[in-house]
Amino acid sequence: QVRLVESGGGLVQAGGSLRLSCAASGNTFRTYNMGWFRQRPGKEREFVATISRGGTNTFHSYSVKGRFTISRDYAKNSVYLQMNSLKPEDTAAYYCHARLFTLPTGWRDYWGQGTQVTVSS
Repeated sequence: QVRLVESGGGLVQAGGSLRLSCAASGNTFRTYNMGWFRQRPGKEREFVATISRGGTNTFHSYSVKGRFTISRDYAKNSVYLQMNSLKPEDTAAYYCHARLFTLPTGWRDYWGQGTQVTVSS
């Protein structure tokens, strides 16, 4: 089973920056599609960003595009979310996500425990 451990959340002022980190277990990290989601109280979980297995392709939601950047470090088995120009509406619990293909289950999703990001106005 893949375990995802997140860190880096906190309280920042609008316009500030944070970098979230997600450390993944396993020795096949290069086979994991990785991503970040966020969730505000009473709302559904929202896609933020994803990065391909090789790190070549990334995709960010329109709401964060140009402000957030997802990246991965294979030596550290980690994924990052650099968040700049933070807005109050970015306030949410942020979750690391991994998707990998295994047999016999096929595609399988794993989630971190979440890290809280709060942006004050």
